[in-house]
Amino acid sequence: MLYQGQISKEEQPVSSPSISNNDDNLDGGGVQVTCFSEAINDVPIHFQIICLSKQIYVWIGCNSAKIGNLYAAAPTRPNNTVSVTSILGGSSDNTGSSMARRLVLKSGLNIILASNIPKNSPMIEVAAEKILVQKLVTLGYIRPKSEGPSR
Repeated sequence: MLYQGQISKEEQPVSSPSISNNDDNLDGGGVQVTCFSEAINDVPIHFQIICLSKQIYVWIGCNSAKIGNLYAAAPTRPNNTVSVTSILGGSSDNTGSSMARRLVLKSGLNIILASNIPKNSPMIEVAAEKILVQKLVTLGYIRPKSEGPSR
């Protein structure tokens, strides 16, 4: 969890193994922790991303360091679908479960997502997910969208 003294607008890597778009790095057993904050509609949103081997833990918080609702999502076979479950609070129709599902589809990794975003804040939820996906792209856990063929 983040404490008030640890929250800043700067990224705070705790350890930094080399990360690239190469799947071999995901099997290295390293741990990378990234913490940062962004203001969305003048509301401070805090992020903590813990990248493990073939799994990503994400905490998104607003106004406090409470864990909020906790979801686990994983790819399932054979149909390339995603299974999501609520571990703490929330329900399967919450925005956090939808966000966890989309992160699995984009990354192909197991996702544990803790979300402490205020209810009835769809603009904050959408913006927080967009920022999170952009950060995971820069960390190399999600491949950037390729541009379609030009006409």
